[in-house]
Amino acid sequence: MQGVNADSRRVTHQGTAARLAVPAGVLAAVVAAFVYVGTVDPREPGHYPACPLLQLTGLYCPGCGGLRSAYAFVHGDLAAALQSNAVAVLGYLAFAVLWTVWVVRAVRGRPLRLDPGPVGLWTVGALLLVFTVVRNLPFGGWLHP
Repeated sequence: MQGVNADSRRVTHQGTAARLAVPAGVLAAVVAAFVYVGTVDPREPGHYPACPLLQLTGLYCPGCGGLRSAYAFVHGDLAAALQSNAVAVLGYLAFAVLWTVWVVRAVRGRPLRLDPGPVGLWTVGALLLVFTVVRNLPFGGWLHP
């Protein structure tokens, strides 16, 4: 009887490790990206391409300043990260929460189900649009990267 319990625990452990492989791989990729951005300063010319929308129109897109935000975030300068792109910082925090929920559910053997629905998607889109418009208006200069 003990052999069956030990075998079933081993299978459960192997199943948990398999369920954690994808979240671990995603985390490794994100950490690698942050390490790269943290070591290659986006303010130095020649390392990253410029935003095509900014180059062509002079308008800031919702992603403008995202690399500078990540660089500041990696270096622990939260104020500079927020100033470069506040939405990106919210995205980092949202990723951390979502990834943690994903891992907890994987350990428990439950799949991660994301279904924001149309209202959630339209809300996120509307917030990004408002952020983009405000950061390009004269009074939104505090949102410029």
